[in-house]
Amino acid sequence: MNTVHVPASVPYDVRIGPGLLSGLADAVKSLCPKAGKCLVVTDDAVGPLWLEKATRPLSAAQIPFSVYTLPHGEASKTADDLIAILNHAAAEHFTRADVFLALGGGMVGDITGLAAAVYMRGVDYIQLPTTLLAAIDSSVGGKTAVDLPAGKNLMGAFWQPRAVLCDTDTLSTLPRADFLSGCAEVIKTAVLFDEELFALLERTGPDFDRESLIARCVAHKRDVVAQDERDTGRRALLNLGHTLGHALEAESGFALTHGQSVAAGMAVVCRAAAAYGICAAEVPARVDALLARFGLPTGTDAPFDALMARMLSDKKRAGGAIGIVVPEQIGRCSVRPMATDEAAAFMKAGL
Repeated sequence: MNTVHVPASVPYDVRIGPGLLSGLADAVKSLCPKAGKCLVVTDDAVGPLWLEKATRPLSAAQIPFSVYTLPHGEASKTADDLIAILNHAAAEHFTRADVFLALGGGMVGDITGLAAAVYMRGVDYIQLPTTLLAAIDSSVGGKTAVDLPAGKNLMGAFWQPRAVLCDTDTLSTLPRADFLSGCAEVIKTAVLFDEELFALLERTGPDFDRESLIARCVAHKRDVVAQDERDTGRRALLNLGHTLGHALEAESGFALTHGQSVAAGMAVVCRAAAAYGICAAEVPARVDALLARFGLPTGTDAPFDALMARMLSDKKRAGGAIGIVVPEQIGRCSVRPMATDEAAAFMKAGL
């Protein structure tokens, strides 16, 4: 097992390794000793595969639990679904001392974290990611959210988990397409911080050692969160590919996965950066080649005006400017504020 300590305002560990769900009862007892019961939030894709594995140790330890199951997919990450979880917790008489458990991918982790943040003004929760994307990104750092009709993650809060237990066995049931989608965030991490990791991915393709790579990516995110927990500075770097990516995701009606959308957004930004002389031409060439090796998109046919309209609703916009993360070289990026018309011209250069 690998352990990455996150020194946030509420410090916690990210544990990565096989079989961690079997120790869930011990984790709940040690991390949340006052908890009388657990609310397990999952979805109808993950539940049939891993719910029994997660709840069996709770039953054996005589820890009461209740389960709330969402339909899988981003369409379930709404304010209505959030209220439904809160109403379920209230009907089941959960108290401030109890604990929520997020068993699933990024959607489940995001909405469960926000439910924990607002239920009775805040209860403990533990992330139990079952996808690569959730393991390396969304389960770490305390960002919780649901989507609004105007855009992705527009209702949210910072609420750190008590722990992240990444049972790598759960990746065995992850569909190949979803695994490759999660690899977009791995590639993003390499472009941002780690040229050696990028070169490793060029050598291995998708057949990398999962446990060590997840730990490596989490350690990079840990370093950023430790410096900028509330996303007022350096943490903005983690949005590489996300400004356009979120617009692509929404414009597709979430037919594109988050990873696919980020991959396309990252490729566009890299090409734009090269066109503007910010990075060498080899950067977009290497990024495009690596994304293609992982079966990820490098562009889009979506109408540009529609994408720009969605970008203007993005939460990363500040006043009349949008902070665009651009690569200077593989392993080093910067955030450049751009006026909306400048951002439009920049993105168009990458498309």
